[in-house]
Amino acid sequence: MAEKKGIKVMAHNRKAFHDYFVEEKYEAGIELRGTEVKSVRAGTLNLKDSYVIVKNGEAYVHSMHISPYDKGNIFNHDPDRPKRLLLHKKELGKLYALVKQDGYALIPLSVYLKDARVKVELGVCRGKKNYDKREASAQRDAKREMDRVMKTRR
Repeated sequence: MAEKKGIKVMAHNRKAFHDYFVEEKYEAGIELRGTEVKSVRAGTLNLKDSYVIVKNGEAYVHSMHISPYDKGNIFNHDPDRPKRLLLHKKELGKLYALVKQDGYALIPLSVYLKDARVKVELGVCRGKKNYDKREASAQRDAKREMDRVMKTRR
């Protein structure tokens, strides 16, 4: 059976774009066990409030909830266990140095299938203040209003 080519997005972390400025993006593999892959393919995962910790030369994503697979019975794993990310050593060193800086965090932005492999898009993020969030909301509303007016004039 031939493997499917291309990218299929399984989950987005929309809250991350609301709460953080995304400075850089990285792609990482993720180490999953048994039925977790089938559960991800079914789309039963949640990235809300998830974050990445780099320690001892390894990166782990915490609070990424992958629901147990329906037909997995005793072979299911803990849905909230920390999952190891697969990155090159140079990338890990660079990410560790960036995260050590004050105000920066590693946040999973999306999970997707790329050529039948589960990948995670990581963002090096800086937290937004409340006034930044209000400003972004005002800009979105203004753009939406301009688009609405332009559409009616055509």
